[in-house]
Amino acid sequence: MVLIASWEEFSRAAERLYLNNPEKCRFVLKSRNTDGKLFVKITDDSTCYQYETQVAQDVKKVEKLSSLLMKAMVTQPTDTGSSRGSHQVHQ
Repeated sequence: MVLIASWEEFSRAAERLYLNNPEKCRFVLKSRNTDGKLFVKITDDSTCYQYETQVAQDVKKVEKLSSLLMKAMVTQPTDTGSSRGSHQVHQ
């Protein structure tokens, strides 16, 4: 597991990971109220990136990335063989 300190770097890595293997990619959000931390993790079982923050403004960034990834997941074509990697997640 790689903990990435920069949001921009994490979001680019998350996009690349998703586009490389959308069928196996998972995106997880976890909050810990005791210390006010938000954890974001994306994995495809072989690669795992994690980002953590306590900054309230980062919640909007996480929300935007989550929305973009969900939109890309929903709009995946049914023929995965010929169009794999053709979708891009734009921020």
